[in-house]
Amino acid sequence: MSDIALNSTAVCIDKPATPKWLEGVDLSVFMISGGALLLFAVLALYDLGLVTGWVNDAFFIATRYFGAYWQALLLLTFVIALVLAVGRTGPVVLGGLKTPEIPTFKWLSILMCTLLAGGGVFWAAAEPMAHFVSPPPLFGGDTGTTDAAYNALAQSFMHWGFLAWAILGSLTGIVYMYLHYEKGLPLKPRTLLYPVFGDKVMTSWLGSAVDAMCVIAVVAGTVGPIGFLGLQVSFGLEALFGIPDTFATQLMILAVLIAIYTLSAISGVNKGIQLLSRTNIILSGLLITYILVFGPTAFIFKGFFNGFALYLENFVQMATFREDPQWLSWWTVFFWGWFLGYGPLMAMFVARISRGRTIRQMVLMISLVAPVITCFWFTIIGGSGLQFEMLDPGVISEPFTGLNMPAALIAITQQLPLGTLISVLFLILTTLFVATTGDSMTYSISMVMTGHDSPQSSVRVFWGIIMGVVAALLISVGDGGVSALQSFIVVTAVPVSLVLLPSLWSAPMIARKMAREQGLCPAGLKSVGATVS
Repeated sequence: MSDIALNSTAVCIDKPATPKWLEGVDLSVFMISGGALLLFAVLALYDLGLVTGWVNDAFFIATRYFGAYWQALLLLTFVIALVLAVGRTGPVVLGGLKTPEIPTFKWLSILMCTLLAGGGVFWAAAEPMAHFVSPPPLFGGDTGTTDAAYNALAQSFMHWGFLAWAILGSLTGIVYMYLHYEKGLPLKPRTLLYPVFGDKVMTSWLGSAVDAMCVIAVVAGTVGPIGFLGLQVSFGLEALFGIPDTFATQLMILAVLIAIYTLSAISGVNKGIQLLSRTNIILSGLLITYILVFGPTAFIFKGFFNGFALYLENFVQMATFREDPQWLSWWTVFFWGWFLGYGPLMAMFVARISRGRTIRQMVLMISLVAPVITCFWFTIIGGSGLQFEMLDPGVISEPFTGLNMPAALIAITQQLPLGTLISVLFLILTTLFVATTGDSMTYSISMVMTGHDSPQSSVRVFWGIIMGVVAALLISVGDGGVSALQSFIVVTAVPVSLVLLPSLWSAPMIARKMAREQGLCPAGLKSVGATVS
């Protein structure tokens, strides 16, 4: 990083010593992001209604004025990434290693568990049912029919499929892996803007503001699932075993979760994070097999193939749909804002675990393979719920009333043989899903603070604990505090999406430059430019 560092020989007299655990930490980013998180929690405790009103107003402004831009950004990211993967740049090896650092199964496990998070269980149970009882405007029509079930699955696939995954590390992963591992720039969100602003963004207030905003977005998006997990698992324990759904129960659940993901983050990518992800995938595989054997097997496969066919057939129309802004704000644009908020830090984590992979391997795994697996997973859980609902109307939809996601999951699992045991296993699985997001985002936030891919354990411990503490503070005032923070990530997605925009052209230029350097493209292709050369 010597090419962008500021040289200075000045000696500071009587300067207070920096605490050892903060050595090497960007204090401006640390103070801005940490301070904003604590301020949000304090204000929510003081007057939740006031905070909720502010967040909701900002939420609707963001979705109204930036929704179309976000839809275009995600669609272009997906298309450009696929072009790079299938073209001459596909064989380019990334990350400064000739062979992959992490074996393929472990790599896929970490990707799936990190990017799916808690949504991989509760939203998988809830969203298809939501679209079944209230059809999306693009499809419309009657409810309660098999065709309505296929439509509901197709709409869920749009929200959790190709576009959602592509924005989390396909193009931005290429930029990070080149500028960090090849050029020595720090592994921070501001690095995505280096091809546009050069050294200035690396050393100015603009870079600090970009880093802080991206950290705030990810913290908001991670604290939300942590808090909701406490609420959802507590609900499940009361429904299954009669354990009181109280704040004390929620705190105990959060304490276990914090301990799991913090210890995992401390042990690092090659130990705890891999182990937790692999355990998650194995348990998921066992539950998939069980449902396929004892659940509505025929409908699961019919639902997947018919729903996926509708998804592909209407892909562009669903991706660009603008005819019902209110519905879009609560569904498609909400999800796009959520994924965009995660974009820079998730891409940093993808870059960290994908060294030695080719552009083709990374893009196809993130943008095609993982989304297809996700869609099948949604069909197994949500599709089972749709079939149970069609056979016995109300058995799933009534508990689900009011978008009660944990109730929908429990209602679905209770229809299976050994329903209580399966329900418990799904609650454990959800805990592991959220833990894998917690550990990877704790690790990524710590990378932003230090600028390199092996941040000190003390920084990881701080962020792991502080996110859990804020989640506990917010659920102490009810689920409204966590809901407000979940909506806040959509607000932060406005500036974060501008940080992601340059990757649309900088990633292709970098890919072509690396292809020439690795002897894969003719030397006559256009250079990437002085800022990244």
